[in-house]
Amino acid sequence: AAGAAAARPRAAERLAWDHSFVRELPGDPDRSVVPRQVRGALWSPVDPTAAEGEPWLVSASRSVAQLLDLDPEELSRPEFATWMAGAAALPGARSYAQCYGGHQFGSWAGQLGDGRAITLGEVLNGRGERWELQLKGAGLTPYSRRADGRAVMRSSVREFLCSEFMHALGVPTTRALSLVGTGDQVVRDMFYTGDVRPEPGAVVCRVSPSFVRFGTFQLPVSRGAEEAHLTVKLADYVIKHHYPHLGGSDDGKYAAFLREVGRRTVALVAQWQCVGFVHGVLNTDNMSILGVTIDYGPFGFMEKFDVDYTPNITDLQGLRYSYRNQPNAVMWNIAQLAEALVAAGLVPLDAANDLLEELGSQLVEEYNAGVAKKMGLKAWDQGLSLGLMRLMQEDGADFTNTYRALSAVPAAWEKTQDVPAALAAVLGPLDLSDEALSKWKGWLEQYAAALRAQGLPEEERVALQDAANPKYVLRNYLAQRAIEKAEQGDPSEVHTLLELLRAPYDEREGFEAYAEPMPKEMDRPGVTLLS
Repeated sequence: AAGAAAARPRAAERLAWDHSFVRELPGDPDRSVVPRQVRGALWSPVDPTAAEGEPWLVSASRSVAQLLDLDPEELSRPEFATWMAGAAALPGARSYAQCYGGHQFGSWAGQLGDGRAITLGEVLNGRGERWELQLKGAGLTPYSRRADGRAVMRSSVREFLCSEFMHALGVPTTRALSLVGTGDQVVRDMFYTGDVRPEPGAVVCRVSPSFVRFGTFQLPVSRGAEEAHLTVKLADYVIKHHYPHLGGSDDGKYAAFLREVGRRTVALVAQWQCVGFVHGVLNTDNMSILGVTIDYGPFGFMEKFDVDYTPNITDLQGLRYSYRNQPNAVMWNIAQLAEALVAAGLVPLDAANDLLEELGSQLVEEYNAGVAKKMGLKAWDQGLSLGLMRLMQEDGADFTNTYRALSAVPAAWEKTQDVPAALAAVLGPLDLSDEALSKWKGWLEQYAAALRAQGLPEEERVALQDAANPKYVLRNYLAQRAIEKAEQGDPSEVHTLLELLRAPYDEREGFEAYAEPMPKEMDRPGVTLLS
């Protein structure tokens, strides 16, 4: 009864706040937002600052409100937009910015920190879950460096929608409670070319059990023995609150902690590969210690299959974070986390090396199992999998739609028949030569034979495949259309996408156009390539 009472929807002023991060970990005594090197602390006290305009609610997630035991009706209160824009203090909040470092594109960058993200605190719900609320774009912090602490509508719409979409896909992710327009203009140079323009400002309220990053562990040990104790304190804190099953005084808990973080993280990148998601900027400060997707910046869902696809314009030359290289980048990042724990004296070097080898094998196994599900196979088939990817690469076939169409290939299909209608609809616009089409038919013949050999009932196989291959993904051009409307004060397309992408595996009558590949006129920087 007590649990049921605790889970009753609450008004925003009555959320069950906790502030364990600032209560249990060393903080910065300086309350100013002057850019500086913050020493001996894992956070700095910071208050959000109001923008000059009138805040307005673009969209909000009722399901995230329910995670917080927040009455969804609260989302339509006038005060809600003001609180979520950082224009007024949310009762009970105790805000701060986190201090961390990181490797950026493989090079150590030193102190980074929350330059435009301000955490309000943690909310405890009636199920005993801890959810941290963070405003992205709510003003300056000591970590803002030369920036303004603000965010624009363009990036905020993308983060809001993708956070909720990834959750619906079943991919671990931070969530988003709200997207608020600030009513003012923020000056940005989108491609760092000197073309500075004003853009509408916005704030996203991000939600996660924790926003601690790999880089939070790295920074103290990078500064030497006098700060290494902060990495130890942080490890104890994260284990206590987020990996409590590893608790106790046994020294082996830190190696077990590293193993679990690593296992979650490689499982995550395997899922990214299976849905064609490319994060775009996998620096160690953008890696969650919980193994969830965090920091939606220049991400993209691959359309035409291309192993070298990157949505990040600054990664075009090196392709460090491309689709092909994303798993290796994640493994490298895990190695940097391991190095920090070794440097802090928490994990023996040989144990860390053994774990990295183990995780490399797990990543391959997780990915292969995921691809097998996408293809409706009981076990991964190297020849069929690589053969399909080779065809998609050669002909520029759509990643999402090709895999989705495979469930419509009958096990009884033979080479004398036409290409099954669903796959023909994907391949048709590619204007394939007779030779190319013959290659597809040759592959289909092998694929149908494999389906027959495994003997899985068709209905069961189709259901399994359709649950592994989304019908809809957040294609960059769809997000762009929503952005352009939101920038004009019209949130309707954000609402439509939020609703559609809540059930991405389901066929939806009247929404067929949302599954279409990007139109040629949308293939331009700012849509397909971002910064």
